[in-house]
Amino acid sequence: MLYDGRMVTKEIIQQIPKVELHDHLDGGLRIQTILDLANEQHVKLPSEDPQKLHDWFVRGCRQKSLSLYLEPFGVTTQVMQTEDALRRVAFEAVEDLAKEHVCYAEIRFAPILHIHNGLSLEQVVQAVLDGLQQGTRHTGMPTGLILCTMRNQSPKISQTIAELAVAFADRGVVGFDLAGDEIGYPPKKHLEAFQFIRNKNFNITIHAGEAFGVESIWQAVQLCGAHRIGHGVRLVEDMGLDGTRIEEMGSLANFILDRRIPMEMCLTSNVGTGAAKDYASHPFPILFRNKFRVFLCSDNRLMSDTNLTREMELAVQYYNLNIRDLEKITINAMKSAFIHHDQKLSIIYNVIKKGYLQIREQYGITD
Repeated sequence: MLYDGRMVTKEIIQQIPKVELHDHLDGGLRIQTILDLANEQHVKLPSEDPQKLHDWFVRGCRQKSLSLYLEPFGVTTQVMQTEDALRRVAFEAVEDLAKEHVCYAEIRFAPILHIHNGLSLEQVVQAVLDGLQQGTRHTGMPTGLILCTMRNQSPKISQTIAELAVAFADRGVVGFDLAGDEIGYPPKKHLEAFQFIRNKNFNITIHAGEAFGVESIWQAVQLCGAHRIGHGVRLVEDMGLDGTRIEEMGSLANFILDRRIPMEMCLTSNVGTGAAKDYASHPFPILFRNKFRVFLCSDNRLMSDTNLTREMELAVQYYNLNIRDLEKITINAMKSAFIHHDQKLSIIYNVIKKGYLQIREQYGITD
């Protein structure tokens, strides 16, 4: 049977291997877990009703309000202040991702947001690693942990988190990230932390080109040495477009394309926070069709009311992707992971390519 991209069903998307590289730990909690942890820690919630609480968490994304989108993180971080809570949330994140047939995931969080009840930064990181590793033993899905520092905090804190990331590099931490509001907080303010990471031959991803334009991406890449870009949707501002066709590119866009710098694309999150007007006008298909190394991520599964399966469904629906496209996206992600080359190749050939071949055979797909 000849295969057409329109025939990629939800059933197929659910079963194909996936790679998740941009997933915030405090943005993906289960509602029941929030209720349980809040009860244990005597944290007051906006509602005790599971459905009403869920609606409160996703209202920012549905209303396309950045302030409402960010507000619920104050609740999730508040219930993640004990080692038991951190272990549980991390374990459940792995469990939930594995149910989607994610074969490798990098999960990120900001340790500094979890020390308000007396835990040390080292205790916070170790608790999350323990939960992730327990999840891996339970599901078989390997993971890496990325430590975030926050743009609006002191560069001294960023230096501390950078040192923490390197200290845990042999225990499951695979990278360092700069997150938070881009406007008024350029990456270059945290340059010493990034220089430390680079000197230690470690990995950098930076949120850039989401709420701010090309300058943010340029600083992330050229000043701070980012190996990946979180979001990067504003890169199209460095291009001349005729509809969806690129007529010309500026030096930064060319540099990112030529150097194969990966960009972590989060469709629902970008639409929900206003980084993109809607799915139809999201720059992902422009970047993908023009050979940029882009791939799909969920960002915040709770606040965006999504997951990687759903993001792929949206990409098929709006951009007419076929099975070959989805496989390419998945391989793009795996090539961009912060693990060693031989580990990437093992997952690409033994899990991803093998899994996609089985799906093709199962559904009689030829492409």
